[in-house]
Amino acid sequence: MIDLQEILAKMNPNQKINYDRVMQQMTKVWAKEAVRPRILMHVCCAPCSTYTLEYLTQFADITVYFANSNIHPKDEYHRRAYVTQKFISEFNQKTGNTVQFLEADYVPNEYIRQVRGLEDEPEGGERCRVCFDYRLDKTAQKAVELGFDYFASALTISPHKNSQTINDVGIDVQKVYTTKYLPSDFKKNNGYRRSVEMCDEYDIYRQCYCGCVYAAKLQGIDLVQVKKDAKAFIADKDLEKDFPQIRFSYHGESI
Repeated sequence: MIDLQEILAKMNPNQKINYDRVMQQMTKVWAKEAVRPRILMHVCCAPCSTYTLEYLTQFADITVYFANSNIHPKDEYHRRAYVTQKFISEFNQKTGNTVQFLEADYVPNEYIRQVRGLEDEPEGGERCRVCFDYRLDKTAQKAVELGFDYFASALTISPHKNSQTINDVGIDVQKVYTTKYLPSDFKKNNGYRRSVEMCDEYDIYRQCYCGCVYAAKLQGIDLVQVKKDAKAFIADKDLEKDFPQIRFSYHGESI
């Protein structure tokens, strides 16, 4: 597998890194060598999964990892997890791909401990960096545990997220684990525009805030209404059994 650190070592240290170009270089190598790496892709919602999966499934086998204990309230978390699964199921059916879905435990108190003292940070500040690190670290751990070739993040598709920061975090996390980080800037090459188009094509719910209670309050989001709407949405859904065909399996056993 390709080590991002080796690529970066050959670049001018004073040059701003185009992570989209680096990723494209890596995909060209995969295609040339006729390999399809296995990637554990952290996603926070269905919208960020859209173009990300459309692009990467050309070159690799993808498992989506829904590890987002930052999302508040719990009903909204379940709504986003369910909508992500629904999209993956429909995407597979439409395209013939076999993207799988794996969900981490929902442990919001763990997230709250991680960002303690950063509650009043502005959106995009240090709290967000800690949140990226928290979720990408979980993804890397799971990638090592399950034998994936790379771990990655779909968060870079958002124009509201700093891709340089996300990639910096991913590179730092890679140093700790025996897995490789896949750099990205999925918003490039009209990626974000395509994600909006795909949300319309698949009739995907697009949330109005990133996820955490702190950002929601800063934005003036009515969390009582969010909870009410999410609760109504999931009321008639089976959160565990509605999409068994996409559940990640390891040596024939579902996880």
